Amino acid sequence: MTQPKVVSLGGGHGLAATLRSLRKITTDLTAIVTVADNGGSSGRLRQEFHSLPPGDLRMALAALCSDDEWGRSWAEIMQYRFTSAGELNGHTLGNLLLTALWDRDEDPVQGLDRVGSLLKVVGRVLPMALEPLDIEGVFKTWEGTHVVRGQKEVAVAKGTLEDLRLIPEKPTPTHEGLAAIANADFITLGPGSWFSSVLPHLLVGAQREAIQSSSAKRIIVLNLDAAPHMHGDELAGSSPADHLRVLRKFAPLMTCDIALVDSSIAAQATVLSELDELVAAMGGRVFVADLASHPDRNHHDPEKLFSAFSHIFQSEMLR
Repeated sequence: MTQPKVVSLGGGHGLAATLRSLRKITTDLTAIVTVADNGGSSGRLRQEFHSLPPGDLRMALAALCSDDEWGRSWAEIMQYRFTSAGELNGHTLGNLLLTALWDRDEDPVQGLDRVGSLLKVVGRVLPMALEPLDIEGVFKTWEGTHVVRGQKEVAVAKGTLEDLRLIPEKPTPTHEGLAAIANADFITLGPGSWFSSVLPHLLVGAQREAIQSSSAKRIIVLNLDAAPHMHGDELAGSSPADHLRVLRKFAPLMTCDIALVDSSIAAQATVLSELDELVAAMGGRVFVADLASHPDRNHHDPEKLFSAFSHIFQSEMLR
């Protein structure tokens, strides 16, 4: 099979798991990463240097490092987090390295490419936009309507999402990212924090239009939580169908060729039936697989994702 050209959109641990699986399938891989983090080391560096928040970009780079002693050792170094009683406490070395390159050269893409060369990454890591973004959500609860601003704040907000927007409203995506989307065979979206890592990619107008007009097959990787429970994450307890409804609210023209869902969720007949109907309305089908890293954890296993993506790519490219 010819190596597929793949673009993966997301952020945080969800995107990292996807990238670790896809790097075993293709070297023609582009990660496009959200740039709205305002917490922890990334938030502090962003505020001090008015730069992109480096954390999610660093995680993507580490996930794509070469699978040899050089790459694995550098990935560990990039993820090293300082513990001290001073200003360096909580910062990771990778965040500092990226910020140093951006501060010196003022070119986010060039800095990411330089670190990518150092780690001998498989593929390429790009930011979703060339400027740092804020996320603002409007949530409705029994107490009324509340405006919540900031990625970490939106991620734990309670209530029904009424609106979601980026600040600035019309950020500039990279030319490289738009070109990769236009030329892709497959585009993956998710898993991850739905409001703060996944949906923001569809709020960048030029990027949303590029995704919708691309001839690529679109794969939406749905999160693992399906039954009401409280673990502090946005949309915790929402079904995969709820995730798709929210996505369609902000990108009504978005089609989906494959919705990848965990077998534990699909085992619930009403959930699967509802999901089948929604995905069919988006022009696609549901693909069920065992994806969870552990039966009671809401994290995807990269090896299981690799198996699922391999099967999907083979079947779709033969069509």
